[in-house]
Amino acid sequence: MKQYIHFFHENRQEIDASCAPLLNACRAQALKTFEELGFPPHPSENYPHTDIARLLEPDFGFYFNYQGPRINPHHVFHCNVPNLGSYKHFVVNGHCYDTNSDLPSGVFAGSLNTFAHLHPELFTQYYNRLAETKGDGLAAFNTMFVQDGYVLYVPQNTICENAFQLTHISNGAADSLINRRILVILEAGAQAKLLVCDHTNDEKPVFAATQINEIYVGENASFDFYELEESTPKTIRLASSFIRQSASSQTLTNTLTLCNGITRNNCRVDLEGENAETHLYGLAISDGQQRIDNFTLINHTVPYCRSNELFKYVLDEEAVGAFDGKIVVAPNARKTEAHQTNRNLLGSPACRMYSKPQLEIHADDVKCSHGMSTGRLDEAALFYMRSRGIPEEEAIFLLKFAFTNDVLQSIRMEGLRDRLKLLIDKRFRGELIKCQGCI
Repeated sequence: MKQYIHFFHENRQEIDASCAPLLNACRAQALKTFEELGFPPHPSENYPHTDIARLLEPDFGFYFNYQGPRINPHHVFHCNVPNLGSYKHFVVNGHCYDTNSDLPSGVFAGSLNTFAHLHPELFTQYYNRLAETKGDGLAAFNTMFVQDGYVLYVPQNTICENAFQLTHISNGAADSLINRRILVILEAGAQAKLLVCDHTNDEKPVFAATQINEIYVGENASFDFYELEESTPKTIRLASSFIRQSASSQTLTNTLTLCNGITRNNCRVDLEGENAETHLYGLAISDGQQRIDNFTLINHTVPYCRSNELFKYVLDEEAVGAFDGKIVVAPNARKTEAHQTNRNLLGSPACRMYSKPQLEIHADDVKCSHGMSTGRLDEAALFYMRSRGIPEEEAIFLLKFAFTNDVLQSIRMEGLRDRLKLLIDKRFRGELIKCQGCI
């Protein structure tokens, strides 16, 4: 912690040099917060399995005053998701590659710095509001050092038929720490879908990334948010999403980890308007010595809201998984309906799964449930399939694939769902999975 505070003071001028003044204006308060809180303590109630301070202890390099890739990523990145028809954008080493896409009228999708210059009132109203008030020391750390980010702004009653696809690329020859930011603003009646893909180009360096997502979904607005991680065993990903929903809004969040090193995902959803609805899904496939830790918190603060949560893990070899989910129903949040489920499939005696589903209910007249199961493949089903002439290896694959199906079916982008089925097929068969070109 002290090394980063000292580094911040010594390099403040360089940190600010290429950033919008409004972005820099938040750093002083973030420093105070980080000095007070530090990195989330380990072990603690919310971080029993991931030690942030230890992970960020090495001397990483920073990408300040980054000049951007020397080539156009649109020319070398070939997304193989069929029929997606998306608006494609790129963030390389934390810096947005800004392009002028043919977007719907009034919609902004691009660099955080550019958004701060073009829309200072909106930037001031929304940027860092959730991270500062709802976050922890890790969120403050990101605010101290972040250089750029991605903004999706959809004005009132605008319906975006095509999805937005943001590709994060970590690229370089040396170990580095990359701080990324996503700000999503959907005004009343707006609709949009965003797919965020995490990719690492080189398997040799250690890439550590902090990522903060602030998402505002206005009254009667609808937002689908998909995060897909396909990185390397040396990658560290520390991501936090803060979602605020207004009345009668809908969100669907799906976090998919297909290949990683060490990953910690946080997701906090605040349902602040009546009849708001949220769906949280997650799928993690890990083997080797990979670690995947998901933490979720859904706050039902007003009546007549609904939430549904399903996270599934498929672990093998020496992989470690953790799920910590909490639903809080406030005293006046009557007529709440909230359900939480965690299911885990273990393929080896050496892998480990830690699960802690929780309900904290302070209101009457609610419908709430939570459940968890952890086990191995169904031996009876495996025996039945083998007795019908299916080889054991193929039967194991089919059972694993069937286990993931309900998470995949939640995806409302047909092209993405079909592509994920292929990637998961390859993942379970031990084949190299790649869905992108290289920079």
